[in-house]
Amino acid sequence: MAMIFVTVGTHEQPFNRLIGYVDRLKGKGVIAEDVVMQVGFSTYEPKYSVWSKMFSYEEMIKKVEEAHIVITHGGPASFIMPLQHGKTPVVVPRQHQFGEHVNDHQVEFVKAVADRMGTILPVYEINELESVIIQYDELATTKSSGMRSNNKIFNQMLEELIQEMF
Repeated sequence: MAMIFVTVGTHEQPFNRLIGYVDRLKGKGVIAEDVVMQVGFSTYEPKYSVWSKMFSYEEMIKKVEEAHIVITHGGPASFIMPLQHGKTPVVVPRQHQFGEHVNDHQVEFVKAVADRMGTILPVYEINELESVIIQYDELATTKSSGMRSNNKIFNQMLEELIQEMF
């Protein structure tokens, strides 16, 4: 059976908004697939999904490769990995207003990558995530294949974007 993999990275603030929302979708049957989550420092403990605080790098790669859908926070390393494996990640940036990060740099970065690269599916309002998951296959085909076709150019553009922002 297909699987959805959710990762919130290693940032020390919880991302309960994302973890709880996806777990509730699984519990309500909106998500039929298995759900595996790397919850990091989140305090919400999923009831309907398989989860771990952290996975090793090798386990992360395996989960990303096996996943039908990868949902990540807005940390560059977390959404670059799925791109490297030919996936179109759903990216939910952490937001300062919810105590998920120290500022809104993830929101700004995700917007910039989505606008310039067109390789990710950004979700800024958590209640939009359900429809993105339901329509994932259709939405993912509208995105450029990112690193699949042009690693060097993609990496160069991403590096330039990061330099501009920081």
